[in-house]
Amino acid sequence: MMSTELHQLSVAELARQLREKKVSAVETAQHFLGRIRTHEALGAFVDMNEEATLAQARAADTALAAGNAGALAGVPIAHKDIFVTKDFATTAGSKMLAGYRSPFDATVVSRLAAAGTVTLGKVSCDEFAMGSANENVAVPALGHPTPAPVRNPWDTSRIPGGSSGGSAAAVAARLAPAASGTDTGGSIRQPASFCGITGIKPTYGRASRYGMIAYASSLDQAGPMAHSAEDCALLLSAMCGPDPDRDSTSLDAPAEDFTRTLNDKLDGLRIGIPKEFFGEGLAPDVRAAVDAALKEYEKLGAKLVPISLPRTELSIPVYYIIAPAEASSNLSRFDGVKFGHRAKDYTDLLDMYKKTRAQGFGDEVKRRIMIGTYVLSHGYYDAYYLQAQKIRRMIADDFQQAFQQCDVIAGPVAPTVAWKIGEKADDPVANYLADIFTLPASLAGLPGMSVPAGFGAGNMPVGLQLIGNYLQEGKLLNVAHQLQQTTDFHLRQPGGI
Repeated sequence: MMSTELHQLSVAELARQLREKKVSAVETAQHFLGRIRTHEALGAFVDMNEEATLAQARAADTALAAGNAGALAGVPIAHKDIFVTKDFATTAGSKMLAGYRSPFDATVVSRLAAAGTVTLGKVSCDEFAMGSANENVAVPALGHPTPAPVRNPWDTSRIPGGSSGGSAAAVAARLAPAASGTDTGGSIRQPASFCGITGIKPTYGRASRYGMIAYASSLDQAGPMAHSAEDCALLLSAMCGPDPDRDSTSLDAPAEDFTRTLNDKLDGLRIGIPKEFFGEGLAPDVRAAVDAALKEYEKLGAKLVPISLPRTELSIPVYYIIAPAEASSNLSRFDGVKFGHRAKDYTDLLDMYKKTRAQGFGDEVKRRIMIGTYVLSHGYYDAYYLQAQKIRRMIADDFQQAFQQCDVIAGPVAPTVAWKIGEKADDPVANYLADIFTLPASLAGLPGMSVPAGFGAGNMPVGLQLIGNYLQEGKLLNVAHQLQQTTDFHLRQPGGI
């Protein structure tokens, strides 16, 4: 095989070529490392260690030759800079952790490595995963002298989405066949939609959070981002499984082979269409692409069922109370004492805390810490945080009522296609409102995914969101896979990349 064709292959195809020894893991790694260097202008990668990458590739070739390799042996992958990695720096996109190198790998990283994947490097993310545009970045990308937002490969004047924007851009630009991401309020699904790739957030607790730098502990969840549902199924199969000794929130649900049900027919499948997802705020071009995808499902034998998720609008204030509250607690550990940034000049311990955190955290992180501290403070806890938790329970109940009428729920991922870099940078609330369709599933802890569904204004990608009931990742992946057997949106790639 010509090495110039390697980046055109899916994870499944590449794994097959490696098993059949039509290409080596070292050759594959070298090819992708070269592409990363060629396309540094996108700003997707923030750290590489070619020596470590090629060592992993050589180990994969040895395992393949011995016939005892994992299912993903030799397949390159990029990791979001929120997962700690012992061979690569981990900064969470923040000055607070500039240059930090972990002594261990996150569980997600180690499980994918056990399946044979080869790490290409770390990809950019919003600082501590707080953002919808990948503009809240304080760490320079490779080849960049100063911090800058990742650029969308479909239009480099636009954002790739966030906070997993580096992951989405790297996969869309064929700099990596797949990448890990995290989703707190839509941070896998929204960038996947904006960059025209497939991404899935599993049920909360399916994938271990050990070694994943915490933003909001009751919401954070890891998941894969790749070109197709089949690729995501392969990756998710390796990522998931109980981790009781290191993550008390991991579910006691056995690891699954999510590829097993990919070819189930959709005859009689009931797809719920929430009326709240199709209101005035939805751009006409996005609606047209979503409607076209839903018609494809009808052709495949599915039935569209109107449903209601009446508390959809409340998901924004609920999320932006609960998530900052948890963030204010989680980020208190970054104080300059044990690791990370420490202010150089200070008078006493309290002054060191203040200056360290003032220097180390960016504006958006400070904003969310302040909000979180406020809603948890005496006199406001009951009025804000407790009320938000009650409504969160009601949002979860709304989904359970909906699932009595349907098998999966479908709608848009975001109200619009990706916007221009800087367009909403000075308006945090506008960024928050862009998460309205992804937040409900996150608050309920449900699995959700984005599937390429066409193109909207400016020829920018549009994603279809699929939401399933708890532990129904296999069903979601099958529903997505069937759409991808009749459409080619997931195969299309940006021009000039």
